[in-house]
Amino acid sequence: MTAVFVHGNPETAAVWGPLLAQLGRDDAVCLSPPGFGAPLPAGFGATVTEYRDWLVGEVEALGEPVHLVGHDWGGAHVVNLATARPDLLLSWTTDIIGVFDPDYVWHPLAQIWQRPGEGEQLVERMISGPLEPRVDRLVERGITRPVAEQLAAGQDADMGRAILALYRSAARPALAVLGRDLPAAAARPGLCLLATDDDMVGTAEQRRRSAARAGARTEVLEGLGHWWMVQDPARGAQVLSAFWADVEAGQVDH
Repeated sequence: MTAVFVHGNPETAAVWGPLLAQLGRDDAVCLSPPGFGAPLPAGFGATVTEYRDWLVGEVEALGEPVHLVGHDWGGAHVVNLATARPDLLLSWTTDIIGVFDPDYVWHPLAQIWQRPGEGEQLVERMISGPLEPRVDRLVERGITRPVAEQLAAGQDADMGRAILALYRSAARPALAVLGRDLPAAAARPGLCLLATDDDMVGTAEQRRRSAARAGARTEVLEGLGHWWMVQDPARGAQVLSAFWADVEAGQVDH
């Protein structure tokens, strides 16, 4: 049973390395959204719906239902796929479901990216200049240095363009509108990972509320932040493995 992992911003698939090592699966597949560790194809607008359609095509190409796991924007793409094409899934997992709540307000960095001019300036600072200061900034945000070095090395002009287009396409109320479809995701077992120290993806109440609307189980990751898969990969692997075992044993309602 293939397990598929989709990362977010400003990341590459390297963010999954510690977790995959703990899982020890030989059927894990990492998908890199265009612009985030993969080239931006000509004509790809990097909008919320285009990323959903990209992910649908990638999962369809695998030829069998999968356990789909998403982090950050990857988690939003997973939710959007789960509402549109649950037939492609055995299960879905996200750590960002709170952004679909009508009361969710984008975090300060996102609001800057959404503003013309200011967003371009911030992105330029992110992707240019010496590598080491960019690594340090990622470490300050909770990523271990070995992973931060890989992520910073993958941040380029394509990523900058994708960040601006994606966040601007998701300005309020775009995700709240997509969130109206959350009940459709209940067609397959879902898991909401609620990292208690993550302050970018909505309040605990917003995350629980959206998870309930999507018929998803909520698992609390006490004391972990936005990059839970790097901070405590053993805990993340334990939670995912237990969830998948329940799904495959038919012990998760949906």
